[in-house]
Amino acid sequence: MSQSPKSPNTNPNPNSDQDYLNLEPPPSLKSQWKPKALSLPDIWVKEQALKHVICNMQQQFSRTPSISPPSEPDLTSFQSFPLDPIEPDYSSLLSDVVLLGIFSKLPVSQHVSNSLVCKRWLYLTGRLVQSLKVKDWSFISSGRVFNRFPNLTDLDLVGSCIQMPKDSGVLLTHKTVSVYVDTSFTFAGFLGKTALMPLHVVDTGLAMVAEKYPNLRRLVVIGASEEGLRQIAARCYTLQELELHCCGDLALKGISGIKILQVMKLIGSVNGFYDSTVSDIGLTLLAQGCKRLVKLELCGCEGSYDGVKAIGQCCQMLEELSFYDHRMDGGWLAGLSYCSNLKTLKLKSCKNTDTSPGADEHLGTCLTLEELHLQQCHIRDKQSVKALFLVCENVRAIDFRNCWGLDDDVFSLASICRRVKLLSVEGCSLVTIKGLESVLLSWKELQQLRVMSRNNIKDTEVTPELATLFSMLKELIWRQDSRSLLLSNLVGTGMGKKGGRFFQRSKD
Repeated sequence: MSQSPKSPNTNPNPNSDQDYLNLEPPPSLKSQWKPKALSLPDIWVKEQALKHVICNMQQQFSRTPSISPPSEPDLTSFQSFPLDPIEPDYSSLLSDVVLLGIFSKLPVSQHVSNSLVCKRWLYLTGRLVQSLKVKDWSFISSGRVFNRFPNLTDLDLVGSCIQMPKDSGVLLTHKTVSVYVDTSFTFAGFLGKTALMPLHVVDTGLAMVAEKYPNLRRLVVIGASEEGLRQIAARCYTLQELELHCCGDLALKGISGIKILQVMKLIGSVNGFYDSTVSDIGLTLLAQGCKRLVKLELCGCEGSYDGVKAIGQCCQMLEELSFYDHRMDGGWLAGLSYCSNLKTLKLKSCKNTDTSPGADEHLGTCLTLEELHLQQCHIRDKQSVKALFLVCENVRAIDFRNCWGLDDDVFSLASICRRVKLLSVEGCSLVTIKGLESVLLSWKELQQLRVMSRNNIKDTEVTPELATLFSMLKELIWRQDSRSLLLSNLVGTGMGKKGGRFFQRSKD
């Protein structure tokens, strides 16, 4: 019986997997062999093989044989344990009083991030917030603002009272208000009657605010009526500052019950936004109802001599009075003489000072006035400017800032005020060194002078008399025109010439 020769590659033990598991290369190829990076197909094949092994293990250990073909293994039985144990919340051991004390020491910028930790921290950080601008009226009507911020003392409702599309992408900003607007325009401005919240809705919201925030100190609202303001006056006993937008004369009857109101800003009309009328009737109601006013600002308000006189007679504690883009009738300047305690008078963005001031002997004088500020005003009319300086004859500080029409002739009228100690001139390009010198030399009590960025005022034109005055001042800020200063430094360098001459080719 013949026997075939045994092959050298034949495995004597067919059930052994030693040769299949021994993947080590022969000694001759060890130096050249390098591990090969696995490709995506190799990874997939290994993953499928692992699943097949798990499936076979489940079939062997199961007591009932499976009739259905093998499927994907159920890996839900393999429980995954967290790598790091959950640490205990040590802040839960602290009381609310202790946490509030810790949060109060942190900067305000961290209140938002702290409120995102948990519901308890959200509630505690809300108790620290005292000032808020509401953009959505549903935040008021639903009562969420009262639960979220129970201790507010400063509340601004202007943005929430305007029904304009928040997704319009057009943000219209004014110095007194900023809203989103659409392309529709009416003769009453962007904010017509339909854009503002209805009066009864605003009044209901103000009643809720008055009930929940009795310690309110500052309130800003637009389109409020007499009933809503009456609710605020009846319950907010500590209200000291009030700002009313788009408010009429009769609505001012509601603030007569605010006994300690000290700061009032009344915005009647704003060009391009809304238009409401505040006349002498409203000014008289304001003066009779708020007799403890210290600071009053009238923006876009109408009126005349009678309204200003009523403010001066009733508000005897008034120290600062501001007119922003006023629409006053002629002769209103004479009413300022009744302000017996007025210390600061401000005129901002006024197209005229007084169209008909009247005779000089009937104007009167504010004896206690100390500061006069004129910012972005048209002061070309010499008669009205003269009347203004006569009323402010005892002023100690005068501030001209970006005023139109202020030339040497108009500026020379400032010499009527003999007791000036501080003069500030900024942005008035028509004033020259000659006009400035004629006024400064007439003021014997001048101590501070600020002249900044002037086109017609140069160092080379300063006279010896003016230089002597400068040496005696306690404060001197003198900034001449940057253009003339640059040209003087470029003399002899060949720069600063026109392009046609500077780049002209040289001819041989």
